[in-house]
Amino acid sequence: MTSEAFFEHITNQLVSESPFVAYRKPNEQEVKALLQKNSNVYSTSEFTESGFVFAPFNDKEKTILIPLEQSEFVSSAYNISEENLKETTPNDSSSDEKQKHITLVQKGIEAIHKSNLQKVVLSRCESISSKQHPIAIFKKLLNTYHTAFVYCWYHPKIGLWLGATPETLLKTEGNRFSTMALAGTQNYSGTLNVNWQSKEQDEQQYVTDFIVKNLKASVDSIYQSKPATIKAGNLLHLQTKITGLFNKQSSFKSVLKTLHPTPAVCGLPKEDAKQFILQNETYNREFYTGFLGELNLKEKSTRNTNKRNVENNAYATVKTVSNLYVNLRCMQLNNSAATIYIGGGITKDSNSEEEWQETVYKSLIMKKVLQ
Repeated sequence: MTSEAFFEHITNQLVSESPFVAYRKPNEQEVKALLQKNSNVYSTSEFTESGFVFAPFNDKEKTILIPLEQSEFVSSAYNISEENLKETTPNDSSSDEKQKHITLVQKGIEAIHKSNLQKVVLSRCESISSKQHPIAIFKKLLNTYHTAFVYCWYHPKIGLWLGATPETLLKTEGNRFSTMALAGTQNYSGTLNVNWQSKEQDEQQYVTDFIVKNLKASVDSIYQSKPATIKAGNLLHLQTKITGLFNKQSSFKSVLKTLHPTPAVCGLPKEDAKQFILQNETYNREFYTGFLGELNLKEKSTRNTNKRNVENNAYATVKTVSNLYVNLRCMQLNNSAATIYIGGGITKDSNSEEEWQETVYKSLIMKKVLQ
C-alpha cells in the first residue's frame, strides 16, 4: 500500500468516527494501522488476545483492546520528510500553574522524608490551543521523532490520543523478553557526554533494581546492561537495558502486573506511590503513563534475507510477539485543544523549582509539533 493510501484509510476512519490505531515502532520505516470494523469498546484482562492494547495508569481500570480479528490491518513504507519546525523555547506557563506544581512536589518530598516512600512520580497537564488536523500532527511526530514509538489512537467513545514515547515497557518473542529502566532527565545541549547528579543516578537505580528483583521469579535468566545516556527529543535520559528468558511457570499477565506501573512513572514502593498520586494529583492521568502496543501478533522470521532463495525460506519460523511501550510524551486532542502531560520523579534530593523546570522542558517535545 502507498503511504498516500495508508493515510487516506486512517483519515476516513477518523471522519467516520470509527476506532483505529496507527503507529510506527522505533527506528523503523513501516507504518501500521488496525482499523476496527465496528464501534464496540473491547477490553482485555487476561492479555491472551491478539491486537493492540491501550492501558490506563491506574491498573484497576480496564485495558482497551482493538482486536485483530475485528479489524482490518494495513501498512505502508513511510519516507521521512524533513519538517521545518521552529525550535520552541521554554516558558513558565501561568504563575498559578507553576505554584500548584511546586506545592505538589514539596508535598511529595515531605512524604518521602516522613514515610517509607523512596520515590514518587508527580505530573501535571497543560492545555494548548491547536487547530491542526490530528493526522497532520501524527505526520509531524513521525518526521520529528524517529527513535520513538509514535502513534495515533482513536475511539469515538473514549478519545483521541497521540504520542512519541521513548520508553519500552515489555517486548516478548516466544520466551525471550526485553525491557528497560529509563529515568533521570536533563536538557540536551549538543552532546551525550554529560555528568549525572546523584539524584538522577539514584532515581535510575531504583527503577533498575525494582525490575530485576521483581522479574526473578518469572525468568530462567536475566541480564542488565550498564546505564547509558540516550537522547529523546530535546532531552537526555539514563537507560539500562534488561533482557532474558521467561521460565515455563510465568504468564504474560503476571509479568505485566509486576511491571506496570513501573517506578519510572509511579514510584517506590509501588502501591504507596500510586495511592499518593491518586490522592494528591489534581487531575485524572487517564492513559498518560499507562502502556500501549502490539499484543500477541504473529511475526514471520527467516535465516535468509534473499527472498528468492526458496530453499532457505523453508526454515522460516512464525513467532508470537508483543511490543508494549509506556505512554509518555503524549497528548489528548479534544475539539481545538491539545492537553499535554508531563511529570518527573521526586526523591529525597529533589528541588521543587528544578522539578518544575524539568516539566517545562519535557513539554517542548509535544509543543514542537503543535505550532
